[in-house]
Amino acid sequence: MKATDVLRHDHVEIRRFEKIIIKCSQILYSGISIPINDLEKISFIISEFLDAIHYSREENSYFACISSYGVLQKEIRTFLIEHEFSRRISQKIMTYIQNMKEGKDETEKIARFLRTYSIYINDHLTKESTFFDDAQKVLSKEEEQAMFDQFQSFVFVTTQIDKIIKMIDSLEKKSWFKIKI
Repeated sequence: MKATDVLRHDHVEIRRFEKIIIKCSQILYSGISIPINDLEKISFIISEFLDAIHYSREENSYFACISSYGVLQKEIRTFLIEHEFSRRISQKIMTYIQNMKEGKDETEKIARFLRTYSIYINDHLTKESTFFDDAQKVLSKEEEQAMFDQFQSFVFVTTQIDKIIKMIDSLEKKSWFKIKI
């Protein structure tokens, strides 16, 4: 397996999660409540899987390696900016969930930011898929393997990904996720 394959596999799980985000936003906009615990899981997945794991892999290894060739600089800069945008949306969602726990009605704000996040994710992943195609033309097999080995060397990350995939599985089984809107 190569580093690019790991990142592409992350995208498969993120696409599953994207469907949850879309459904959650739709449900909240329709006036149906979602347990705060489920909203916290969604927020956790955004901050821990997308930011702390996936974006970290890209920013600290993948982009750095490609950047060393002096190619795809504009794309890398765009992705770094978009990652920061993602972090800001995530922070807003966490803030509104905390406000809800304190008794404030932040349903519309959470729904709006989740909808914004789903639009961002779709656009971002689509662009990154094309980027991966171009990046694979630049990276050597040895570089791909070295990055893959680095990704796999963090046992905590592997454990965390397993936990997050189970969280995605559990969210897909929630009654609110199965509601037809």
